[in-house]
Amino acid sequence: MQELIIDNSFWSIFPQAKIYTLVVSGINNHIPDKSGKYQIMLNQAEEEAKQYLTEKDFKDNTVVAEWRDVLTKFKKKKGARASIEALLKRVSQGKTFDPINPLVDIYNSVSLEYAVPCGGEDLDQIAGQMHLGVATGNEDFYPLGAEKSDPPRPGEVIYYDDSGAVCRSLNWRDGKRTMLTEDTTNAILIMEAVTDDQKERADQAIQALQKKVAGELGVVGEISIKTKN
Repeated sequence: MQELIIDNSFWSIFPQAKIYTLVVSGINNHIPDKSGKYQIMLNQAEEEAKQYLTEKDFKDNTVVAEWRDVLTKFKKKKGARASIEALLKRVSQGKTFDPINPLVDIYNSVSLEYAVPCGGEDLDQIAGQMHLGVATGNEDFYPLGAEKSDPPRPGEVIYYDDSGAVCRSLNWRDGKRTMLTEDTTNAILIMEAVTDDQKERADQAIQALQKKVAGELGVVGEISIKTKN
């Protein structure tokens, strides 16, 4: 299993954080959604997510407020938000989620159900070793749909490998180079938690993710949970 290396520069900013990974190998991500089960899965998860939206002002919801505070701890692009905030924003606006591919649909559904950020990368597209650390500002990064590089800010918390940034501002924006596609066969799925509330939900979410991937794709992934110690 390829390990995610977490640099000391990350722990110096977030010494209490927990990083969760699920590595899955040999999956078939081409499975067609003939029965509409992934649409149903996403619809159900959307309903579950409404329990986290109890405040009149979107930014006052606990999940949103906590992650906005987390992202103030390092330099970032203006407007960068946690991936779970983006999902919850869609729910608050009454927007539905369309299936993308099985693995992405599964982790999005778990993300919504437990209100945790969850992302994934194609391990076969990772150059060398994957790290979580602090950017120098010289890392190449092509966001989804972009034609030119948009490097991270110096001091921004990023996932990166030998070819550049993989995901910016912890879990804000993924790059197209390592994105999960239907052709992905080996992947790493990642969750982060900093506060006690986030950890409690992520502890449950990573187990649910492992179970759901095994049930839908027939592969039991390997869980790893990393802390500073």
